[in-house]
Amino acid sequence: METMSQTKAAASLRTKSRWKAVVEQRYLFLMTLPFVVWLLIFHYFPIWGWTMAFQKYKPGKAFSEQTWVGFDNFIQVFQEPHFYLVLRNTLAMSTMSLVVGYTIPIIFAILLNEIRLVAFKRSIQTISYLPHFVSWVVVAGIVTKMLSTDGGIINEILVGLHLIDKPIQFMAQGHLFWGIVTLSDLWKEMGWSSIIYLAAIVGIDPELYEAAKVDGAGRFRRIWHITLPGIRQTIMVMLVLSIGWLMSIGFEKQYLLGNAIVQDYAEVLDLYVLNYGIKLARFSFGTAVGIINTIVSIVLLLTANWVFKRLTKESVI
Repeated sequence: METMSQTKAAASLRTKSRWKAVVEQRYLFLMTLPFVVWLLIFHYFPIWGWTMAFQKYKPGKAFSEQTWVGFDNFIQVFQEPHFYLVLRNTLAMSTMSLVVGYTIPIIFAILLNEIRLVAFKRSIQTISYLPHFVSWVVVAGIVTKMLSTDGGIINEILVGLHLIDKPIQFMAQGHLFWGIVTLSDLWKEMGWSSIIYLAAIVGIDPELYEAAKVDGAGRFRRIWHITLPGIRQTIMVMLVLSIGWLMSIGFEKQYLLGNAIVQDYAEVLDLYVLNYGIKLARFSFGTAVGIINTIVSIVLLLTANWVFKRLTKESVI
C-alpha cells in the first residue's frame, strides 16, 4: 500500500511540475499558436480531401450524395500503362537530383570553408545563393536560351572548340532532358543547400584543426579526418530527409523546360495529376495518384530512417 501511495504521489508531483512549466512558459506556447493553427489549416485539414479517392466525385454534390467506389480509382491507376512511364520519369529525375543535388552542396560547402580570403569567400557565397531566389520561370528562360541553336552560348562554345560540327537541339532530345533538369536544379539550389553544411562546419572545434596542423596533417587530411566526421550526423540527417522527398520532385521545372517532343521524358507524377486528373475533371483519379505518391514517400522515409538508426544508433524521427 505504501508503494502504491508513493507511486501516486510521484505521479501527482510530475503532473504538477508539468503544469507549472506550462504556466511559466505560457508566452512561448502562445507564440507558437499561430504556426500550429497554420499547420492545421493548410496541412492537416486538407487531408479530408483524400476521401475523394474512394468516391466517384462529382463537383457540386454534397458529401452525403457522392458515390463511394472503394479502391476502384487505385486499381484504375495501376491499370494505366502511362502511369508507369510517369513513375519511371519521377524516380529517374529524383534519383539523379538526390545523387547530384545532395553530394555537390557538401563538396561546395567544404571547399568554400577552405577559402581564407574573407571578401572573396563572401562574394562566392552571395553569388551562389542568389539563384535560389530566382523564379523557375526566369531560370527556364535562361536555360532555354543558353541551349538554343540560335545564338545559344553552349552551342557556340562547342562549335567554337570544334567539339561538334553543328548546333545540337538540346531541348528536343528526350534522352538529354533528365540531365538538363538535374543540372539546372543544381545551379539554382547548390548555394542555398550548402548553408546547413557550412553552419555544421562552423560548429567544429577549431582546436582540432590546430592540433592536426601541429601533427603535420595537410589540408586534405584535415578535411577527411576532422571536417567530414564533424558533419557526419548532419549529412546523414539531410540524406534521410532527402530520401523522404524523393517522390516529391515537383513539376515547375519539368513543366517549364519540357515540350511536346520530350513529353515522354518530362512528365512526372505531379504533372500527371494535373494533365490526367484536374484538367480532365477526374478529381478522384488525381487524388488517388496523390495518395500513392504520399504513401511511397512515407515508406521511403521510414526505411531510410531505419537504416540510419541501425548504422548510427540514432533516429531522425
